[in-house]
Order: sequence, then structure tokens, then C-alpha cells
Amino acid sequence: MEIAYRPELWQNVFVVMGSSSAALIGLLFIATSLHLNEIIDNPYLRRRAYNNTRYLLMIFVEALLILFPQPMLILAAELIAINLFGLWLPLRNTYTYFTNREGYRQAGWSIYRAIVFFIVFLLGILAGVVILIGHLNWGIYLLAASCVILVVTVVLNAWSIMLGVGQLENRERARK
Repeated sequence: MEIAYRPELWQNVFVVMGSSSAALIGLLFIATSLHLNEIIDNPYLRRRAYNNTRYLLMIFVEALLILFPQPMLILAAELIAINLFGLWLPLRNTYTYFTNREGYRQAGWSIYRAIVFFIVFLLGILAGVVILIGHLNWGIYLLAASCVILVVTVVLNAWSIMLGVGQLENRERARK
């Protein structure tokens, strides 16, 4: 079994991850700026849009870290730290949800989405631990899976935010 980390085999995967997350950050800024008042006025939508940006930045940074030539020990520590921070975001949102369920429901919050975020960041932490302890190639597979799932989830989350904004706009038009 091959246990050497061979970044040349993963270069294109993480170039795509970094590029797609950077492009999605730009699109998220554009979509948010088109509906800025609705997002700013709703603290739940604002937090979700902000967290989406954080998640995409985390993917971008992870992709860069994989592409940087560096010792495996440092890479593993960086991946664990980033994913621990990432895990903190859905934990905080879940805790806050239980203090104001109605506001979160109106903003489209879902426990299922939170569970997906938990799994994504646990996969990222596990990837860092596997790389740290075993220098095993399958740690990179875990990280790639984590990044792909996170990109898909962020895109679906952004769509949900835009639906929430549309509902707010429809309610406002109905009042007038």
C-alpha cells in the first residue's frame, strides 16, 4: 500500500475546489448585494449569508494549504484547526436556534442542513487526524469529500437564502 503523500495526484482536484469556491464567493457577494436590504434587515438570513461566505473561504484556504509544499505535520494541524473552527459555526447556530425557533424557521433554517455541516467538518477533522497520525493517502480522500459536500451544501444553502428573500419581498408587496 502506498503511504506517501503525492500532491501531484491531487493538484487538479484542489485547483478546481479553490477556483470554484472563489467564483462562488463572488457570486454570493453579487446575489447578496442585489437584495442587501432584505438580508441586512433579517438577522437570520444575514448570518446564513455570512456563514456561507466563511464556508467558501474555508474551502479556498484548505485547497491552498493542500497545494502549498509543506510538511505533513503542519498540513494536518492546519486542517484540524480550520475544521474545528468550521464545526463551531453550526454548533453556535444550532444552539441559537433553540433560543428562537420561529425566527430561524422563517429564515429557512433546517436541522438537516446543520447535520450535514457537522458531518462535513468532522470529515475534515478526521482527514487532518489521519494525515497527522498515519500519513495515509485516504486522509486526502476524506478532505476532498468534505470539500465537495461543503460546496454542494453551500450552493443549496444560498438557493434557500434567495428563496427566503423572495418570500420576504412577496410579503412586503402583499402588505402594500
